[in-house]
Amino acid sequence: MKRTGYLHDDRYLLHDTGDYHPEMPDRLKAIHTGISQGGLLDKLVTLKAVMPDFKYIEAVHDRDYISRFEGACMSGRTSFLHPDNQMCFDTFNAALLAVGGILEAARQVMSGELDNAFCAVRPPGHHAEVAEAMGFCYFNNVAIAARYLISQWNLERVGIVDFDVHHGNGTQHIFEDDPRVFYYSLHEHPSFAFPGTGRTFEEGRGKGMGFTRNLPILPGQGDSDYQTHMLEDFIPTFDSFKPEVILVSTGFDAHEDDDMSGVSLTTAGYSMVMAHIMNSAERHARGRLISVLEGGYCLARLPELARDHVSILLNG
Repeated sequence: MKRTGYLHDDRYLLHDTGDYHPEMPDRLKAIHTGISQGGLLDKLVTLKAVMPDFKYIEAVHDRDYISRFEGACMSGRTSFLHPDNQMCFDTFNAALLAVGGILEAARQVMSGELDNAFCAVRPPGHHAEVAEAMGFCYFNNVAIAARYLISQWNLERVGIVDFDVHHGNGTQHIFEDDPRVFYYSLHEHPSFAFPGTGRTFEEGRGKGMGFTRNLPILPGQGDSDYQTHMLEDFIPTFDSFKPEVILVSTGFDAHEDDDMSGVSLTTAGYSMVMAHIMNSAERHARGRLISVLEGGYCLARLPELARDHVSILLNG
């Protein structure tokens, strides 16, 4: 059995998005319930969030943007830059703790204290641009972790796999000219889904050309289509790149019962996708994998999805 870290902190619940916002605190409660009722808690190494060094956030986001975000929270505003980005006084602190907790999980994986980790954080991050909050996201958690791994652990090849049903525009844009980071995304076709990016011809630019790979999924497609993409595209792509660590933007909103998309991935289909990613980490990255929560809004399905996801991390 693997030494799997589980980042869980009740302070993430203080990020209040209002009564009707899909990115609600109950998401984390449902995830924790699934892991607990699945009998997995005592098999995990529970991690608590810590405050990050601001230099790691500033390696991705503009200082002015960080200051404006903090000021908006402190002034009592209930949204930032767009009505979708609902927030409260505690949102800035929660976003800092999300980053800090993920970086601590990454440190422990790289030091060998853990084999892998699941970071159940909020706010999510993959839509956040260098100087813009988007799609419920303020700090790009995975991008900050990737920059941390490169700068602090001298890695030359970081793989990011994003299977949230919405394309991670922020993550792609941050690394599109960086050949050290391969951004691989499976998401609903941009003609049908927010944010409208992530088409197949988006392959990076400059030195990063060829290190971005987008696999758009049409509405109604499900397990067999994902399986084909994983077998025929993902595996050979990452076999060629040979990542030294894999970061996963884990979005559970491609599930057939999630109202946020028209994609029809089942619970078993999610396990299949994650098993392929886990196998890639075993082959190329000594099993080093850090999974970071992004979307997933069906409270009835989140418990089983989180349970199965963590089971795969534990059992390899």
